[in-house]
Amino acid sequence: MSPLSAAGLLILAGASALLGPACAEPAPAPVVTGDVDGTRVPAAPTPARAKRQEAGISVAAATVMAAPPPSFLSFSDTVVSYRFQGPSAEPGLFVRRPNGTARGGFAPREVPKTVINFFHANSWAYGTNLISLDILRSGSQDPAGDKERPFKDYGATEVYLIYRGVLSLNKIFETESIAIPGFVKDVGLSFGADINTKNTYFDAEKRAGTFGLSFAFDVPAGFVNLKVQGYKDFSRNGFAGNGPTPGIPGNGAVPDFDYAHFRSVEFKMTPEFEITYTIPLPFTGLPLSLAGFNTIVLPKGRYGTINQNDTQLEFVSQTNLVLDVGQLLADTPNRVEIFAGFQYWHNKFGADPRRTINTEEKALIAGVAYHLK
Repeated sequence: MSPLSAAGLLILAGASALLGPACAEPAPAPVVTGDVDGTRVPAAPTPARAKRQEAGISVAAATVMAAPPPSFLSFSDTVVSYRFQGPSAEPGLFVRRPNGTARGGFAPREVPKTVINFFHANSWAYGTNLISLDILRSGSQDPAGDKERPFKDYGATEVYLIYRGVLSLNKIFETESIAIPGFVKDVGLSFGADINTKNTYFDAEKRAGTFGLSFAFDVPAGFVNLKVQGYKDFSRNGFAGNGPTPGIPGNGAVPDFDYAHFRSVEFKMTPEFEITYTIPLPFTGLPLSLAGFNTIVLPKGRYGTINQNDTQLEFVSQTNLVLDVGQLLADTPNRVEIFAGFQYWHNKFGADPRRTINTEEKALIAGVAYHLK
């Protein structure tokens, strides 16, 4: 799971505006930088917001109408962003302390990360799509490694790709009746995939899929979406080939266990719940928005060198304040943004804190985003 950037949570505003009130936008999920929706719908009460809506939506619509032939997409936006986040947590990563300190001589190791994100979102006649690519570089506290050199003298690099799509049931069936007036404006079919790789000794290689329902809530400005989905995760257990480890409880030798080939892990299908939102803050007098997401993944099976540990309920939450600097300084909305926020991750990757150290993340986030259009 890699959380989406703050910019990614915002740029779908034009998408939902052009699709109309019956559109359900896609939402992210584990990162990222993460796992991971948005509609930048400016609030009406202030002239600046109204002007921003006029510039961002009417111009986009005019561009589509003027294109010969007409564009298949009613909205499209691409964003490049850079962010810093830390201290991040990596389950199982620790430092040794004198006996008598945290965890009997071990303490979680904090990791700073820098992230470059490429994000694209679009809407079409029957729904929306988004693609998010995070390139995360850890500090040396989270070293790169492989089987020959488990711990190198530089930080690891992770690549995390997310795709999310939604098909609007109202658009497919050409109706507006699949809704609860004043509460839910549309219900959609949601689907997606996560792919990652990381050059550490653990040798992560995640492949996950999601499928379920998306509910777009009827809010005055911005958007609030809920997804109720099934989540299926395939991964890699980079430590399993090492066999039993003397002195570590629960990791003794198992008769007839094929340690050499126990690397691919298939977790059970489990329920997942995602809430994503962007809320304009016109009372501040600034082109400022609150953007974020909350994701819950229920226990998905077992993990460990010989699958000796049960996964736990996983919860990740990220909240960002996003300022449209282009709108504020140069009257060019939806071009340059800065953002700052906080990320909390409980039982990261589903790891059990009673069995695995360093499973709780409390990270500050700061970054800048540029819309390529």
